[in-house]
Amino acid sequence: MNLKEKIRVIEDFPKKGIRFKDITTLLQDKDALKESINRMKDLADNFNGELIVGPEARGFILGTPLAYAMNLGFVPVRKPGKLPSEVISQEYFLEYGKDSLEIHKDAIKPNQRVIIVDDLLATGGTLLSTAKLIEKLGGKVVGIIFLVELTYLNGRETLKGYNVESLITF
Repeated sequence: MNLKEKIRVIEDFPKKGIRFKDITTLLQDKDALKESINRMKDLADNFNGELIVGPEARGFILGTPLAYAMNLGFVPVRKPGKLPSEVISQEYFLEYGKDSLEIHKDAIKPNQRVIIVDDLLATGGTLLSTAKLIEKLGGKVVGIIFLVELTYLNGRETLKGYNVESLITF
């Protein structure tokens, strides 16, 4: 199955000149969704992970079914103020400012092998922050898996030193 054909491209969204890659068309196709999770599992099996971590919000959409398929647990990484227990934070920079992500302090055990899953690799800032949170807690990021990678934004450079895999590239 050609998964790339299942992704709708929307011109000039969210602003003029952007060609937005809309994964909702892939997600609503039960066969494409199943195929995506199966292919992500094939990639993830090579990392011998113990836990899946997904950043808010689309990392939840793909990370949770992948964790289920692999018989692993899932940990969410969220925007500030969304997690109910004690957290640690990591700031990252945006085009015009900064933001941060949080994870529960007890979410990762020392030396635990973690696979990060998200929908899209663009510049890599969000995923680098996610990796740093895991490492602050003593975990080891053994792989990062994306459904889609926008190669022209060079996000792999930001994630240099990590094992990065993508199913679909633009």
